[in-house]
Amino acid sequence: MEVSLTTPALLFPAISLLLLAYTNRFLTIANLIRGLHDKYLNNPERIIMGQIKNLRRRVILIKNMQVFGIASLLLCVVCMFIIFAGWQTLGSALFGVSLILLMISLGLSLVEIQISVKALNIHLSDLDEFDKNQKGK
Repeated sequence: MEVSLTTPALLFPAISLLLLAYTNRFLTIANLIRGLHDKYLNNPERIIMGQIKNLRRRVILIKNMQVFGIASLLLCVVCMFIIFAGWQTLGSALFGVSLILLMISLGLSLVEIQISVKALNIHLSDLDEFDKNQKGK
């Protein structure tokens, strides 16, 4: 398959939107951590520490998602330069590596979303117990 100069450029909007979404997730989690940190200092509870540890794991995943996304975008730019310079084979190879990096970033995003959903389900499980107790009265 021949990769033209415009082929890597097609990924720019997708990668940019992904990085924006990753940044928003990061900022939201950072605010949650700050709030839980203050709450823990005022009232040290084991459950709060568990939430902070879960959020720390998610922050690390988001950081890695961003690293692979940025590396993918950078390789797209390098790929375009290489193709512009006339090295078609090398440009195609770099584009392939860029796609692999993007897939890794998306895979990490999937893992982070699964952790997020699991944490929410655990958090909401006490409401199920409360609801059962209310119906039993």
